[in-house]
Amino acid sequence: MQIDLNDRVAIVTGASRGIGKAIAVAYAAAGAKVVLASRKQEGLAEAAAEIQAAGGTALPVAAHVGDEQAVGALVEKTLEAFGRVDIAVSNAGTNPHFGPTLSATAALWDKIMEVNLRGAFLLCRAVAPIMEGQGGGRIVIMSSIAGIRPSQGLGIYSVSKAGLNMLTKVLAQELGPSKIRVNAIAPGTIKTRFSQVLVETEEIAQRIVSRTPLGYIGAPEDVVGAALFLASPLSDYVTGAVITVDGGASAYGELG
Repeated sequence: MQIDLNDRVAIVTGASRGIGKAIAVAYAAAGAKVVLASRKQEGLAEAAAEIQAAGGTALPVAAHVGDEQAVGALVEKTLEAFGRVDIAVSNAGTNPHFGPTLSATAALWDKIMEVNLRGAFLLCRAVAPIMEGQGGGRIVIMSSIAGIRPSQGLGIYSVSKAGLNMLTKVLAQELGPSKIRVNAIAPGTIKTRFSQVLVETEEIAQRIVSRTPLGYIGAPEDVVGAALFLASPLSDYVTGAVITVDGGASAYGELG
């Protein structure tokens, strides 16, 4: 069955590159009108132009997801342009600290939580009333297998992603009566700029591959299938789920 997102409007944060861009491109190819958000307009404009060149509809909107006013403005611009919000993908994330958790400053802790956890909360809070008024909607939160089991050197990041997993379940329970499905995707290591140091450090990359049953590190496009599924009627009876997309890494039993 081909996934058809015609007449759907999707907001995707962290959409200028990596997983977010791959999801935005896939949604547009399936017929959705896509609003791309991230902090830098330049990268967004390039991603939007790529979608438009392929015949899709894309609107780039620069927004800092941890800023309440900026998220509100993002949603308002979406409504002004397209009149509705059917799908919201909270994908923006950051990790400026690699090392022991307690070696981080409070400022680093706050930064990671602001983008990863607060950003998802703000987006969900902004779109939920709109979706409720429309009779339903779909929220997809980008988590990580690090939120299921801690990943060495990524302690604060792991905590933030574990928080996203619980946020997913809490909102699924609270918003279910309004026919708003809330689910999370938990990727393993994916080849993006975010994971560049891990992927390009031979010792680390070999360790990751050795603990991935499928035997390779995934690409952003490997996450797209789950995102399309969760945005489509194929997942009508799915909410509160955390779907791992990791080549089997979380089944290995150890992520650190």
